[in-house]
Amino acid sequence: MSLPIEELNRLRANLVSRRWFMRDCGVGLGAIAASQLLSEDRPAAQAASPSVASDPLDVRQPHFPAKVKNVIYLFMAGAPSHLELFDNKPQLAKFDGTLPPAELLNGYRAAFINPNSKLLGPKFSFSRHGECGAEISEVLPHTAGVADDLTIVKSMKTDAFNHAPAQIMMNTGSQLFGKPSLGSWSLYGLGSESKDLPGFVVFSSGSKGPSGGNSNWGSGYLPTVYSGTQLRSVGDPVLYLSNPPGIDSQAQRDAFDAIGQLNRQHLAETGDPEIATRISSFEMAYRMQSSAPELMDIRSETQSTLDLYGVDPDKPSFAKNCLLARRLVERGVRFVQLFHEAWDQHGNLVGGLKQNCNDTDQACAALLKDLKRRGLLENTLVIWGGEFGRTPMVQGGGNDGRDHHPNAFTMWMAGGGMKPGVTYGESDEFGFNVTENGVHVRDLHATILHQLGFDHRRLTYKFQGLEQRLTGVEPARVVHEILA
Repeated sequence: MSLPIEELNRLRANLVSRRWFMRDCGVGLGAIAASQLLSEDRPAAQAASPSVASDPLDVRQPHFPAKVKNVIYLFMAGAPSHLELFDNKPQLAKFDGTLPPAELLNGYRAAFINPNSKLLGPKFSFSRHGECGAEISEVLPHTAGVADDLTIVKSMKTDAFNHAPAQIMMNTGSQLFGKPSLGSWSLYGLGSESKDLPGFVVFSSGSKGPSGGNSNWGSGYLPTVYSGTQLRSVGDPVLYLSNPPGIDSQAQRDAFDAIGQLNRQHLAETGDPEIATRISSFEMAYRMQSSAPELMDIRSETQSTLDLYGVDPDKPSFAKNCLLARRLVERGVRFVQLFHEAWDQHGNLVGGLKQNCNDTDQACAALLKDLKRRGLLENTLVIWGGEFGRTPMVQGGGNDGRDHHPNAFTMWMAGGGMKPGVTYGESDEFGFNVTENGVHVRDLHATILHQLGFDHRRLTYKFQGLEQRLTGVEPARVVHEILA
């Protein structure tokens, strides 16, 4: 039998929300705690779990003294071929056009090709460079010129063999959507030294955006204040940054102050971290109206610096983004990530790699030289690499393409307490499997966090009842052998 509407309304009025219970039945304990947190004279440097009542981007102390203050991640989306760039395989050239050994393919899954495809020899020649004697391809002459600054890892491994999941795994530690990115974890742990620019900035160049999309720089279950902010290298750095007609700075300031007061009142009542994010976002947007245009005006750089990078100030490019990355870390931005989506050479391997290297090689080397001469490389970790490697076997009916390959690929790092002039790890004679000193994506993340001053097992965030972390629950190790 249905109840009359009056009885239903009476019952509904007696329902108790959890927020009401904590606030009123607990003699206001929730509000008292929030008020106490807001009134504390908290130091700028805190432990790596910021209170929602503080500025979520305040600078915080890591677990132990850090070797790195900033990270610049040069993400070569689409997956560069290690076999044409860094991992010279004379045996692969010797057996070009033959079938790979049957035991090599046992249990192997390829993305698109029949694994039993013929081997394809390297398309470019290699030579040794620097005092370290690192082998580097002829299409990377500028990178070869800074070989003694590089820590080259030839034994990278991942679990994914398609672009979107592999990119998301490389950036978040998981193939699944919804996890915080490496940049977000860094910002969450350390905060930002820049009060006028976002602490985590993203640029994109190349033929298209990364396959994994915004998930590559998202904050996942962390508060959204730790998400990456994508800046454009032409026009307004962020859409709608300029005031619309009829709105002057004073009117905008008054509006921000009023909104901020309401948000702070709400934050004190609820402790919701997303309200702290909202407050921070409004204030950051206001400050960026002056700081962002100044950042993007690279005409203030000397002509010799522009020439070093090969930058045309009027044109968007990967080179321009590299120069902007240096300007960002100078201004205290914690994490800068440059995506260049152009490396997916299923075909046109020779032409595509030549073009990609022409677009990126000079700027990557220039970034290291520029950071070094300004005294920034010591405290800045620069990372170069994609989401996986390419197969030793040919794709298609010709001899000018390679498929996706997760079993072995190459990345390099520089600065930030890394051991320079070192080549670490090996793959087999065909560049197919890692044979020595394997470095999984989780190991890479653990090592980066270590350089930032964190034990990857202790940098956590409680979500869905679990202490979540970048490296997950699977084994991960810090690769101490490549650390200075």
